[in-house]
Amino acid sequence: MMILLLDQLSGTSQLCFKSSMEEQRASALSENVVQFHNVGSRDGCEAPNKWSSPGEEKKIDISKQIFCNRSLNMKNIIAVGFDMDYTLAQYKSETFESLAYDGTVRKLVYDLGYPTELLEWKFDWNYMVRGLVLDKKRGNILKMDRHKYVKVAYHGFRELSKEDKVDIYGSSLIQDSFDEPDYALIDTLFSLAEAYLFAQLVDFKDNNPEKIPKDVDYARMYKDVRAAVDLCHRDGTLKQMVAKEPNRYINEDTTIVPLIKMIRDSGRSTFLVTNSLWDYTNIVMNFLCGGRTVHGPHTCNFDWLQYFDVVITGSAKPGFFHEESRANLFEVEPQSGMLINTDNGTPMPQVGDPSPKILLKSKDKGCRVFQGGNVGHLHSLLSIESSSQVLYVGDHIYGDILRSKKVLGWRTMLVVPELEKEVELLWELRDMRKQLLLMRNERDSVEDKIHHLNWSLKYEEINENDKQEMLSALKDLECKRDQARLSHQQAQRECHQKFHKVWGQLMKTGYQSSRFAHQVERFACLYTSQVSNLRLYSPDKYYRPSEDFMSHEFHLLPL
Repeated sequence: MMILLLDQLSGTSQLCFKSSMEEQRASALSENVVQFHNVGSRDGCEAPNKWSSPGEEKKIDISKQIFCNRSLNMKNIIAVGFDMDYTLAQYKSETFESLAYDGTVRKLVYDLGYPTELLEWKFDWNYMVRGLVLDKKRGNILKMDRHKYVKVAYHGFRELSKEDKVDIYGSSLIQDSFDEPDYALIDTLFSLAEAYLFAQLVDFKDNNPEKIPKDVDYARMYKDVRAAVDLCHRDGTLKQMVAKEPNRYINEDTTIVPLIKMIRDSGRSTFLVTNSLWDYTNIVMNFLCGGRTVHGPHTCNFDWLQYFDVVITGSAKPGFFHEESRANLFEVEPQSGMLINTDNGTPMPQVGDPSPKILLKSKDKGCRVFQGGNVGHLHSLLSIESSSQVLYVGDHIYGDILRSKKVLGWRTMLVVPELEKEVELLWELRDMRKQLLLMRNERDSVEDKIHHLNWSLKYEEINENDKQEMLSALKDLECKRDQARLSHQQAQRECHQKFHKVWGQLMKTGYQSSRFAHQVERFACLYTSQVSNLRLYSPDKYYRPSEDFMSHEFHLLPL
C-alpha cells in the first residue's frame, strides 16, 4: 500500500531509519521501480531531486516533480484530457479571488439586503486553504484528519478550544459524515473567497446581532453567500473583467503549448473539457496558447484549437462523467458561437432540409468544438474503447478527479499548486522535523514507563518499600511526561505555522494525513504542482509508487 508523499516526508513518522536500512529497503524493491516519493530520505540526510528509472538518470527540481499513488503506464494511454480553470489556466489569487470577493459582497448588499458596512470589508487571500469544511449550522470552519476527527476549528475567526471541539464534534456515538447538506467542502481554489466571507459574516452576526435579522442564522448566511457567488457568475461580471485584462488575472505559462505538442507528437489525442462556455474558453486559451507575452497586443483567434482533437465547453461536470446523462451535445461554430444540434456528434439535418446548414470538420481536418453532452459522446468522438486508456488532468478533487476515477475508471492527475511551496518547506524544515520525531519518541517512551508502573502497582505483589519507590518514580515520570507533552505540542505548532499561520500544513493535521491528503491518495493516480510538469517526463513514462510494502511490512524490514 502506498504511503502518501507527505506522510513520508513528515517528521511525525514514528519510524527513524538509519542509512543502512534505507539501502536495504532500496535493494528490496524491484530495480525497475521509479522512486517518486523520496524527496528526502527519512533521516533527512539525503539530498532531494534524485530520480531513477531504467536507462534514465536525471534530476528534477523538487517543486516540479510528479508524485505517484498508483502505477500508471503511459504507453497504455491513448488520450490525455485537461480541465481549463485552475489547471491549464492558473489564476492569480491576489487579483482574481479578490475580484470574486468584491463582486459577491456587492451582490449581498445591493441584491440581498445586507448592511452597507460589508462594502468596507477587505479580502485576505492568504487566510483560507483548501481541504477545510464549513459547518453551516454552527458557523464553524474545520480542518480534520483522514479519519474525520476535527483537529483545528474556528468559529468565524475565533479559535475553538480542545474542550469545545470535543464537546461539539466528539461526544456523539455515531461519527458525523461532515458532508452536505449541513457542511460545505472547500475543495477548490474558487471556494476560498466565499469561505473567508462566511467567516466574516459569522463574526459580524455575533458582534452586531441587531444588524442581522433574527431569522437569518449561519446556515442562511452561507446560502446567501452561495447565491451571491452564483449571481456574479451568471451576470458575467467576473469573466468580463478577466477578458479585458487576462494578464492581470491569469499567470502566463509558455510551457503549455510545448507540453501539448509533446503529447500529440507521441501519437496521443488531446482534449479539453471545461465547464466554462465557448466565448470565455476562447479568450483564456488564446492568452495561454497565443505565443505572445503578457505585454503584447491581445488578439483573439482560433489558432489554439490546432493543439486539441476535441474541445467540450459548458460540460456541467461532474454530471458530464455519467454516461447515462441525457444532456444534448451541440457543435459550436467558433466564429459565431452558434450552437448546432448533433446526434452524438454527427450533424443533424434541419426539418425540411436534408443537409446541415454548416459542414462540420472531420477529425483529421481539425479540432471540433462542442457544448454539453456526456462522457459517452467524448469516447465516441475520440474512438476510445476503454476508460483506462484516458488520462484526465484537473484541479477539483470532486468535480474532476473523484467522478472521473470512481465512475469511469479514467486515470487521473490532480494539479495542486500549493504543493510547490509545501514540499520545498518540508525539505527546508527537515532538521526541525527530525527534532519533532525525537521529542515524540521521548514522550512515548515516558508514557510506556508510566503504563508499566501502573500495571505493576495494580496487579503485582510488591512489598511496601518497593511500592513507595515505584510511586515516587511514577510521580517523577508523570511530571516529566507533562513537560515533554507541552514542549512537543508547542514545537509541533511552531512547525505547522511555518506552512500556514492558521491551518498549518495542507497535507497534514498533527501526525495524521489531512482529509484533503486522504482524498488525493484515494482518487488521484498522479499529483503535482503544475500541469506543465508533465513536460519534464517522457510521454511513455511508467509511473510507479515508491513503496511496495504495506505499513506493517515496512516496520518489519530487517535492519
